[in-house]
Amino acid sequence: MLFRLLQKISLVPSYLWDAMWAPVWKHGMKHCGKDVYLRPMSSDIKGLWNLSVGDGTSIPKGSTIYCTDAPCTIGKKVLFGPHPTIITGDHRIDVLGKYIADVTVEEKFVNGENQYDLPVTIEDDVWCGANVTILKDVTIGRGSVVAAGAVVTKSFAPYSIIGGVPAKLLKMRFTPEQIEEHERKLGKQN
Repeated sequence: MLFRLLQKISLVPSYLWDAMWAPVWKHGMKHCGKDVYLRPMSSDIKGLWNLSVGDGTSIPKGSTIYCTDAPCTIGKKVLFGPHPTIITGDHRIDVLGKYIADVTVEEKFVNGENQYDLPVTIEDDVWCGANVTILKDVTIGRGSVVAAGAVVTKSFAPYSIIGGVPAKLLKMRFTPEQIEEHERKLGKQN
């Protein structure tokens, strides 16, 4: 009993440190909705000015979110399990005579476009399980479920259930008729 109490007490400083800094981090975001749960000091978040998070979304401690020179948009009521990773950029590896670490941002532009830093969009009502990785140029459709450990390298339609490395469609969450009814009922709630 005593050890259980001490263990719970040991979590308080980390929680309070995050609670103190969360408003500052939220203010620094491109957009932050209402009732967003965020543990910024217990996570690794870069490029805050490119991060948008919708109402009621929960970003747990241990999150890694790198918004390089491309935006990351997370919709409303999105849930993440422990340790999600979202990265909107990539390294250019095809420049001869340069170490990968020495390639500049300007060298990522090909024909006037940066093809190495591309947006990530996670639409409303998505649940991402533990240890998911979502990489650049991906949109995860509303109402989707991403299985634990998945590495998402391409976009998926709304209400998809996806998993694997790389992630693939496992099945649809609802039939087309159920999607219509589900969205009608959600519309009545709002």
